[in-house]
Amino acid sequence: MQKVMCVEDDADIRMILEFSLSGVGGLRVLCCDSGAQALAQVQDFQPDLVVLDVMMPGMSGPETLAALRRLPDFDGTPVVFLTAKATQGELEHLLQYGATGVIVKPFDPMTLPQNLLMYWEYGRGGAH
Repeated sequence: MQKVMCVEDDADIRMILEFSLSGVGGLRVLCCDSGAQALAQVQDFQPDLVVLDVMMPGMSGPETLAALRRLPDFDGTPVVFLTAKATQGELEHLLQYGATGVIVKPFDPMTLPQNLLMYWEYGRGGAH
């Protein structure tokens, strides 16, 4: 895993994601502030994994995931949801959309890269 696309409408959280994944994890990161921006840039960036905020204005995380899955090159790309809703029912509901995993806010920026690597490996193993 070398490239991660992060889709998050909150500028502060985007900054933390960028710091965590680029600074701590040594990954190439592209942060988008909306699902529409992510869909416009995903073909050029070709991420190995996508981190999607669940609740965003305009296009939600699940809606963005559905749109990504309709693109031929991204029907199997591992996607991890980012959410503040941490109930077991909510987490299970999010996984039903086809996400590889769910990370709950607030997350630890120091361990996020390793957690995403674990989900990436799991997602790739499940896709083959």
